Amino acid sequence: MTGKRITDNLNDLLGVLPPEITQKLNEINRQDDLLEVILDLGRVPTARYLHDEIILSDREVNLDDINYVVSRIGDFDADNRAGIERTLHRISAIRNRHGHIVGLTCRVGRAVYGTIDIIQDFIANGKSILLVGRPGVGKTTMLREAARILADEKRVVIVDTSNEIAGDGDVPHPAIGKARRMQVREPTLQHEVMIEAVENHNPEVIVIDEIGRELEAVAARTIAERGVQLIGTAHGNNLENLLLNPTLSDLIGGIESVTLSDEEARRRGTQKTVLERRAAPTFDVLIEIQDRERLAVHHDVAVAVDAMLRGRPLLPELRSRDEEGEIRIETPPAPAQVGRTGYRRQAALPTALPSDEEELPYSPTPPRMPGSPLEPIRIFPYGAARNRLRQAAKRLHVPALLVDSLGEADVLVTLRSYYRKRQKVVAQAENRRMPIYVLRSNTVSQMEHFLTDLFNLQGTGIEDPSLEEAIQEAQQAVQAVLDGARSVDLSPASSYVRRLQHQMARQANLVSHSYGKEPRRRVRILRQ
Repeated sequence: MTGKRITDNLNDLLGVLPPEITQKLNEINRQDDLLEVILDLGRVPTARYLHDEIILSDREVNLDDINYVVSRIGDFDADNRAGIERTLHRISAIRNRHGHIVGLTCRVGRAVYGTIDIIQDFIANGKSILLVGRPGVGKTTMLREAARILADEKRVVIVDTSNEIAGDGDVPHPAIGKARRMQVREPTLQHEVMIEAVENHNPEVIVIDEIGRELEAVAARTIAERGVQLIGTAHGNNLENLLLNPTLSDLIGGIESVTLSDEEARRRGTQKTVLERRAAPTFDVLIEIQDRERLAVHHDVAVAVDAMLRGRPLLPELRSRDEEGEIRIETPPAPAQVGRTGYRRQAALPTALPSDEEELPYSPTPPRMPGSPLEPIRIFPYGAARNRLRQAAKRLHVPALLVDSLGEADVLVTLRSYYRKRQKVVAQAENRRMPIYVLRSNTVSQMEHFLTDLFNLQGTGIEDPSLEEAIQEAQQAVQAVLDGARSVDLSPASSYVRRLQHQMARQANLVSHSYGKEPRRRVRILRQ
């Protein structure tokens, strides 16, 4: 790949492996994509490459093979990890319950120069950055390169818990440049070393790998509050993983349950108890490493978390590097996903069913013309009462087909309790990008509201005003209230029209509420 330079010191790792295994690896001659070598007692040795695994010998691994490796590497720490001095390789041990080593994972460590250019604009502007992604995707490699680049201009201290960033031994690997490295005696003491680094060594930037415990999350917040730039990694694949992780959610602001006033709950169209972000995030930017050449970037963690908690997740910016080494940036489109019926698809941790009183963060589907035929929609009710759903469909005269499995369905409807528990069916629907509708309760009224939005029912039994007439009526009502009228009721209208009328009222600093049931639901505009 153009623009990259790789240093792997692979000969040092091959030198500690049994000669038979080293010879086989040299014959395979695929050092560039070798990830790790697995030696388990009583099993054949295996080499894991980027896309496959290869058996290295028909002979099973014995204790002599394991002792051969152990005698040629450094001491194992409390986290059962050891290394080879002045290299980035990591050897992890599996022990039996008597403490004897019965397995080894010999992982190749590489210093890759040139990986950070894809996010160098964030690194250089002083923002705190959190990297997440699956194991082996390149988080530590990017962390190491960021430390080297920043150390040319700033005071950088690396808290190196497992010696993965700067290598084993007292002399750090050249890949970290001028950055200083602090080793951690035991993994459980990482938070203490993080605070010690700030108090004793006056850093401008602190680099941390694998924030995984609550005390480490608290220490990271303490460091950020002292004005030090943080660059770290955490366990998890994406923003949602961190949000649902009670130990690490503090890194992105944390979550708490808040009780709203009656008026605020009506304005939002939610129940009185909702989930909100507890505090400012520790990290400003969150980067999801999807693979070695593709990233998803959340520019503002606070905004992204707030949107997700309100059920309107923002799409991240996508950055990738092509085969020529050129960096491509895909700016996200509209800030919310819309199902095929125009109803907003629920995301993780919703606060309630969206109501017509919410602002429009998207362009909804235009109203269905009265008299036009309805197409059948297959619905899989998960936790929702089928008999009540059939009753609601019968009342509204809509062709709702209730199916018995997710594979047959066009949409999923479930209850809030099922959604928040992240049931398997809900996860499967999200993976298929299927529209998900979340009901507050198992009532016919809620199901009628759901079916009205699903089938885009408007104007049933009444003549729905045109958009121009509805806007003109709302403008006149707003002016009347501003001139002294106590309140003005508008004509019954579709949910699409009502949303626009609510927006117009809020822009004039007035209060608006919706009253009545579909299809005669209307907006009332009044003073605060």
